[in-house]
Amino acid sequence: MTKKSTTKSDSHSDGLNKSTRATSAAQATSLENAAPVRLYIVRHAHAVAAEENPERPLSKRGRRQVKTLGAFLEESSAFRPGEIWHSPLARARETAQGLAQALDLDVPLVEITALESGADPQVIAPRLHALQTSVAIVGHEPHLSALASLLVTGASAPKAFILKKCSALALERDEAHWAVRWQVSPEILE
Repeated sequence: MTKKSTTKSDSHSDGLNKSTRATSAAQATSLENAAPVRLYIVRHAHAVAAEENPERPLSKRGRRQVKTLGAFLEESSAFRPGEIWHSPLARARETAQGLAQALDLDVPLVEITALESGADPQVIAPRLHALQTSVAIVGHEPHLSALASLLVTGASAPKAFILKKCSALALERDEAHWAVRWQVSPEILE
C-alpha cells in the first residue's frame, strides 16, 4: 500500500495565506484600537417666544436646561466631541456655546446652514458618514429626528426618535452603520 502524501499549504480553510491573514489581523487590531466615531445630536434648549424677541434666543428656562444637561454630561464623561456644529439660529448657537462652557470644552463651534429646521437630512448625511472624529450637532425639530432616523434606519420617515428641547442622542458608527449609544431627555435630569 502506498502512503498518500499530504502537503501543508500556507493557507487555511479560509483561503488566505499567512501574509494576508497577518495583514488583515493588523488592520482589524488598528480598527479596534481606533476611537469610535460618535455623533451627538442635541436639540436646542427652550427659547423665548417670537413675539417677545424675533431672534428667539434662549429663555431663562433654556439656559437652566443647558446647565443641567452640561452638568450631567460632565459627570458621566459621555460627551466628548472634537467640534460642535450648530444651525445659524440664535437658540441653537447659544445651546452649543452653553454646552461648551458647561463642559469646559475647548473645541471649535461651527455654524452649519444644513442644520436649520426645514433642511433636508439627506444634505448633511454624507458629511456625517465621512466623519473621522466625534462631532456634536445642535439643531431643531423636525430635522434632527428625521436625520437620526435616516442615519440609524436608512429612512428619514417614519421618525424613530423623539427629541425634546435640550435632549441629547448619541450615535456611534461602525464602518457604514450608525447605532444608538444613549439618549437623555431634560425631564429625567430635573
